[in-house]
Amino acid sequence: MSALTRFDPIDQMFPDFFRRFALPMRLADDTPGDIRIDVIEKDKEYEVRAEIPGAKKEDIRVKVEGNFVSISAEVKKDKEEKSGGRVVLKETYYGSASRGFSLAHEIDAKAVVAKLEDGVLKLTLPKREGGNGKTIEIQ
Repeated sequence: MSALTRFDPIDQMFPDFFRRFALPMRLADDTPGDIRIDVIEKDKEYEVRAEIPGAKKEDIRVKVEGNFVSISAEVKKDKEEKSGGRVVLKETYYGSASRGFSLAHEIDAKAVVAKLEDGVLKLTLPKREGGNGKTIEIQ
């Protein structure tokens, strides 16, 4: 059997052109945006690295429920450049970002360790013993 492919000439010529209008405009490259994560699975735990530039540790919230992890942060930044006695440029922003994801194993929420270093949140999420579910025997 042959597979059919739909050809849209406009989409082929301008694949990203229309998507740009759907995204909010940003004035600077360092404004708050998505939280980018890396998840590494080990035998007894998961290691998560989440990039949250500009966030302070008191503005970050991590919540673990079963195998679901959510990270949210509020980022505030004030930057002012003066020339003599008047303000020439002032870039201020305030925003929030959040990210949630599910893991294959349930997490022991009481043993989670979280550290913030240079805008990178490092989480150690120990797997819960016996949390892989139960095999049901069919009668």
